[in-house]
Amino acid sequence: MAFKRYADAVWQGDLQAGNGTMSTPQSGLFEAQNYSFKTRFGDEKGTNPEELLAAAHAGCFSMALSAVLGKAGFTPDRIQTRAEVTMEPGMDPGPTVTGVNLVVEASVPGIDDATFQRIAEGAKAGCVISRALAVPVSLSATLKG
Repeated sequence: MAFKRYADAVWQGDLQAGNGTMSTPQSGLFEAQNYSFKTRFGDEKGTNPEELLAAAHAGCFSMALSAVLGKAGFTPDRIQTRAEVTMEPGMDPGPTVTGVNLVVEASVPGIDDATFQRIAEGAKAGCVISRALAVPVSLSATLKG
């Protein structure tokens, strides 16, 4: 049974001088969080889409790794994942996410490194966000007057 998760974004103005907000009304986790050209490409306080993609990937991978470890008979004490999203500016048709580097540290009793590496690779391949980065994207656009 499929289910949907969603977030909303509102943008006002041109690319460099404009600004926007992002919200997660379904969970209520955050509302009207600031984002702008400067939060995305500079160091102004606020969030950006790539940071949120990184957070989603880090969280998803940690859960996927826990699941795959559990299926193999291991229970992790702790999994810490950093997802580093690389975006290259100036590409055609514009800035492009060119990769994600997952950096994970885990404490897993009773596992050897070779087994852990194999399981981590399996978790990377099975992680929902890892797989989502290659799915088709559909669009429904409505112009309002």
